[in-house]
Amino acid sequence: METNTMAYLVGGPCDGSSREADHALLEVELNGMIHRYVRTTKQHGDDGTVYNYDGMVAPGGGEPGVENPAARVASPKADAEGQSGRA
Repeated sequence: METNTMAYLVGGPCDGSSREADHALLEVELNGMIHRYVRTTKQHGDDGTVYNYDGMVAPGGGEPGVENPAARVASPKADAEGQSGRA
């Protein structure tokens, strides 16, 4: 079975664009923030899958004054790049 790797993004700052994706969570970094898109079960034609906008997070997780940053899960992309912001 062939896996579609083209993600068609719906909503958020990348609405209407497409890009390669190989996970259920697609993270796009724009202007220092991580924008998350989540794979849906809807297909886009014969060549891809629709991903819905799921919101924006700071690369290091929560920000002081908003909530407890230590209790917030950081971006998997930021963690992989060593930008978790945790000591």
